Amino acid sequence: MKDILTVSQLNDNIKAFLEETFGTLWVEGEVSNLRRPQSGHVYFTLKDDKSQIRAVYFRPYGVRAVKFDLEDGLKILCRARLSAYVPRGEYQLIVESVEPQGVGALQKAFEQLKARLAAEGLFDASRKKPLPFLPRHIGVITSPTGAVIRDILNITRRRFPSVDILIAPARVQGAQATGEIITALRRLQAWGEVDVIIIARGGGSLEDLAPFNDEALAREIRRSTIPVVSAVGHETDFTICDFVADLRAPTPSAAAELVVPRKIELQENLHDLYRRLLAAQNRRLALQGDRLSSLTARFRDPRRFLADYAIHVDDLRERLKRALMHQTEAVAGRLKPLEVRLRGVDPRLRIREKSLLLSGLEKDLVGGWNHLLRERRTRLQKNASLLSSLNPLAVLQRGYSITRRLPDGEIVRDAQHLTPGNRLGIELARGSIEARVETLQGEYK
Repeated sequence: MKDILTVSQLNDNIKAFLEETFGTLWVEGEVSNLRRPQSGHVYFTLKDDKSQIRAVYFRPYGVRAVKFDLEDGLKILCRARLSAYVPRGEYQLIVESVEPQGVGALQKAFEQLKARLAAEGLFDASRKKPLPFLPRHIGVITSPTGAVIRDILNITRRRFPSVDILIAPARVQGAQATGEIITALRRLQAWGEVDVIIIARGGGSLEDLAPFNDEALAREIRRSTIPVVSAVGHETDFTICDFVADLRAPTPSAAAELVVPRKIELQENLHDLYRRLLAAQNRRLALQGDRLSSLTARFRDPRRFLADYAIHVDDLRERLKRALMHQTEAVAGRLKPLEVRLRGVDPRLRIREKSLLLSGLEKDLVGGWNHLLRERRTRLQKNASLLSSLNPLAVLQRGYSITRRLPDGEIVRDAQHLTPGNRLGIELARGSIEARVETLQGEYK
């Protein structure tokens, strides 16, 4: 009875023991009692025919690792950590990734991914790029040791030997295949000189083709700026890669035939077009020759045309001369009376008359202005004399002064307005004096 634990301490110890002992596990089983609360986490029970265990994958793991929707009854393989939920004393699996198990589960995951990508528009025909007519460089993503690459090389060498084949090796089966295919696709695009890319592998089961049903690969193919041809499996096999690619080939060999035209067929087409062009040109030349012969027979000696035109030009020249003479006489007849009328209203006579009138007006204006100026000057002198006689400053010139009381500046006219001590400002004819009242004289003192 020395070590007594609380329930919480016991559950904490169990949690630590489970997490340190088991670490990461791979567990397979069937999904049941699936729940999706508003938190975004997924809770379910993983069971087999004899036992069951609670499991949960949290939202961060769900977005990254679970690539299909879990449903009750699906058989799955989970990568998880064993832990315990202390408040209830229950142990559970913390799921990090999920893979479908069995053909039914794989097919279910395939259908779910296909429907989701189709709803996003990744399979739309409007987004597919056309293949080049005659590619110079073809990139091939496949296993470098399989029969697929040998078939593609044999067919391209037979159809058009001068086309370059750039092989981007990648696994086409297994857990690492998808990542290697994506890397190869990116390298071919980075090289920049590939005109079309073929992703190829032979047939196989749904498990074998699983790397080509990956969402990351589908999105990488759609982002590719280079046309991609999917040649995965046999004619009856379909993968997500087939739907998202710009063209699906039923087999890798068919992909090579679709991408590379037959050189001999192109040469035959060129020869046929050359023969047809040459025949059409010969027919056109013959037709033009016939038309030229017909026109030559109908065309007369050009000197005859020139003689006729020369006579016609002389005739037109004489008619023009006579017409000009008649027109000149008619214009002269109309100008005579106009000339007589114009002489009667000759503007030079009116200009002379107006000039004389303006000269008289100018003399009158100058005389009147001078008279007015003398009269105004005389009035100005009289007003100046009068103003000078009324100017108070003129009185100062005769010995008078103006006395102002300071500081208000009021003119002193009466001694009763002053008191001893007042300051005075006395303005003289020239300058001014400041004084102080000492005594007052007269009756106001």
